[in-house]
Amino acid sequence: MKVLEVKNLTKKFGSFTAVDNISFHLKEGEILGLLGANGAGKTTTIQMLLGVLNSTKGKIIYFGKNLKAAREEILEQVNFSSTYTNMPWELTVKENLRWVSYLYDIKDRKKRIEKMIDIFRLRKLANEKTTELSSGQLTRLNLARAFINYPRVLLLDEPTASLDPDVAAYIRKFLLAEKKNFQVSIIITSHNMAEVEEMCDRAIFINEGKIIADDTPINLARTMEISHVRLLVRKGLRVAKKLCGENKFACKISGRAITFDINEKQIPVFLKELMDKGVFYDEISIDKPTLEDYFLEVVAKKTRIT
Repeated sequence: MKVLEVKNLTKKFGSFTAVDNISFHLKEGEILGLLGANGAGKTTTIQMLLGVLNSTKGKIIYFGKNLKAAREEILEQVNFSSTYTNMPWELTVKENLRWVSYLYDIKDRKKRIEKMIDIFRLRKLANEKTTELSSGQLTRLNLARAFINYPRVLLLDEPTASLDPDVAAYIRKFLLAEKKNFQVSIIITSHNMAEVEEMCDRAIFINEGKIIADDTPINLARTMEISHVRLLVRKGLRVAKKLCGENKFACKISGRAITFDINEKQIPVFLKELMDKGVFYDEISIDKPTLEDYFLEVVAKKTRIT
C-alpha cells in the first residue's frame, strides 16, 4: 500500500528550478532514503511534502488524498524532525513537548509526553531550558517532538546528526522497530551512507533537482565497479606505490599498508603483476563498492560538469 505518492513535483524560484518534475512513492512500513549533495533539492522537496512550500506544479498525495485539499487531516498523521529546526528557547524540554502536543488530537497528553521523554532518554533534561541543551540533546528533543502524534509518515532530516555513536545506534534501532511493529513509513535525508545502507529499503538520489536513481542501496552500490584493496606489504612498498601510479589507481599508504582502488575484474591481474615485480604481502582485504562510493561518484560527476 502506498501512503505517499509524488507526481511530477516541480518547484521554481524565479528562473531557478530547485525541484524538477520528480515522481516517487513511499510504501507503508518502508524506509526511503532521500539523498543527494548539498543544494540537490532535498530540503525543498521535504518542505513541499510538509506543505510549508507550495509546489509550482505537481501533486502530493497522502493516504489517497491530495495534500492541498486535505492538509489538516493529512498533517495530523505526518510529522517531521530536523537537527536544524529550532524550538522555543526559553521553554523547558517538557514544556516544548507539551506545546507541540496541542497541535495534534492526543487523548492523554501527559502520558504521551512522559513516554516520549523516556523513549528518547530525556528524563534528566526534562526541566532544562532548550537554550541549555547541546546539539545532540536538541536532536533527541526534535525526534521526541516528531513522534508525539504517533505519525503514520515521518520525515527525518539527518536524524542522528550530532549524536554520540551509542545514542545514534539506539535511535536507528528504535526507528527500525517502529517500522516493523507499527508499519511507520519514513523518509530519511542523510549524509551517512552506512546508516542509509543499514536502515533504508530504497534510496532515491536527487541531483540538480532531478531524480537520477531509485533502487535498493545494495543495487545502487553494485553499479560501481571499483573495489578497495588493502595489502599489508612485507617487501616492495615503494614498487607497489609506483605500479599503482602507472596504472592510475588511487592509492594511499599507512605504515606498511597500501590501499588502492581498482576495477574488480583487474584485481587478479594486478596482484600477479605485483608479485612479478617482487612485491610480497602478508595480508589482503577486498572491500566491495558501497553506497558511499556511489554517492561520491554522483558528487564527482556534478563537480566535473560544473
